[in-house]
Amino acid sequence: MRLSQYVAKRNGVPFGSNRSLPNMLYRSLGAGSFVQFWRYWNPVWGYYLGKHVFKPLRQYVPASLAVLLTFGVSGLVHDGVIMAVRQDLALIFTPWFLLMALWLLISEAIGLRYHGSPWIARVVINTLTIGVFFVMAWMMQV
Repeated sequence: MRLSQYVAKRNGVPFGSNRSLPNMLYRSLGAGSFVQFWRYWNPVWGYYLGKHVFKPLRQYVPASLAVLLTFGVSGLVHDGVIMAVRQDLALIFTPWFLLMALWLLISEAIGLRYHGSPWIARVVINTLTIGVFFVMAWMMQV
């Protein structure tokens, strides 16, 4: 699948559409599970992580480990950008993304879903989940 097809599938509009960002936010934040949140969040980055990190890893390790490692790589890339800009060691995204990957795997294993909740409740749940793990990652630095 090409990037343009992947983005259209995730966002419901063609790649480059002025509705792409609003659709991504609406679908991801209003997702009925944390797994579904990540299916819709940043489809361009997700496409490249899936193609160049997850799928190659999946050939050698179980899917759950490939997910964890893919989130770790994503965090390292994000931290690398921050470190390049700041010219200083900064590791916040890597632990944050690893915590979210662990929760994704746990929530999927226990079948945690909130599809039946109103859209705004799903937004609150997903936003709080991301925020809680950010605070946890931040506290791990101190």
